Amino acid sequence: MLKKVSRNEQRKIRHRRVRRKVYGTPARPRLSVFRSSAQIYCQIIDDTRGHTLVAASSLDPELRDGAGGVDPKEVAHRVGELVAHRAVEKGIKEVIFDRGGYVYHGRVAALADGARSGGLVF
Repeated sequence: MLKKVSRNEQRKIRHRRVRRKVYGTPARPRLSVFRSSAQIYCQIIDDTRGHTLVAASSLDPELRDGAGGVDPKEVAHRVGELVAHRAVEKGIKEVIFDRGGYVYHGRVAALADGARSGGLVF
């Protein structure tokens, strides 16, 4: 009898498969995305040390104040711009994009566009 795998389990399988190849270095860290039903989070990670260099989310006080009644894609775009701004301040200009097993569409694509418009290259 076949066991049905949930959508989130399928995403985790895709994420593990992609993570075998996508690896953040000090010269080019990894921009990781996590998307819940209500929020979106991203962080720039140096996998050689296992440290998060920069992080941003839709729960940040800078974004939460003006996020009431705003389209979720617009919020994701602002999160991308915020993480890019914080990264450029720390001297990070190039990253590897890790979409976390999610489809590159909607909020994930909006976050990537925001990060690019904020100055990150990937």
